[in-house]
Amino acid sequence: MTLPRFHLAFPVDNLEKARKFYLDILGCKQGRESERWIDFDFYGHQIVAHLNENMIPAPTSDVDGKQVPCQHFGLLMARDQWHELADRLRQQNIPFLIEPYIRFEGEAGEQATMFIQDPSGNGLEFKSFASDNDIFAPSFK
Repeated sequence: MTLPRFHLAFPVDNLEKARKFYLDILGCKQGRESERWIDFDFYGHQIVAHLNENMIPAPTSDVDGKQVPCQHFGLLMARDQWHELADRLRQQNIPFLIEPYIRFEGEAGEQATMFIQDPSGNGLEFKSFASDNDIFAPSFK
């Protein structure tokens, strides 16, 4: 069964910096564009960077003693893909908002997670669960 794809539109303050980041750093493919927006193929999902010259920094929230951007998006990945992306980000000297680490190690809900920002300050989280059965688990032990 093919899972539905999501569409996400988000603000950026510089389209050329966004283009470079999403193409060169994250490996997205480019779709359509205009003077004020660019479509990207984000691992099979459609994301659209819309130009907004008046960006406001997103607030953060404390999660496990780390400051997580309240507004963020990302992907759930296979563990090998997650490690490959973490390695690629390190090789390209992309700063992590939250370094790659394992949450709830050895417990229900175990997940690898990392956070980065795009050039406009949008938070991106990449996760990998130890088991797909834990993705929507109602609570962790």
